[in-house]
Amino acid sequence: MTRTEAREQAFIILFEQVIQNKKVEEIIEDALEARDIQINNFTKRLTLGTEERLSQLDQQIESNLKGWNMKRISKVTLAVLRLAVYEIYYGEDTPVSVAINEAVELAKKYAGEQDASYVNGVLASIVKNKEETNESL
Repeated sequence: MTRTEAREQAFIILFEQVIQNKKVEEIIEDALEARDIQINNFTKRLTLGTEERLSQLDQQIESNLKGWNMKRISKVTLAVLRLAVYEIYYGEDTPVSVAINEAVELAKKYAGEQDASYVNGVLASIVKNKEETNESL
């Protein structure tokens, strides 16, 4: 499985978490039982790490939504943003440009072109603020 495929699986798990309001471990267990899929360590690290830091990630996302709030963005966009922001801050082996590009591609595939542009803009703002303040979550 490629990292892109693993990241897409992580996105799907995080999207299900938004919809079902379950723990990531439960969703992974359900997915393994029902779908007979393989979930690799990269997927687990992304999903569990995102869940563990959810409030910090959401705070970072909310503070970079221009003219919007968390309740107005789609659940797909929220899951994509959470995953990408986690990778931007904690993906030591993932370049920021890759995290952004992968997020934009996920948004294009699961949401739409406008969502992809919005995701790109929000992530660019987060990266700019992070670089300016050399901030860590």
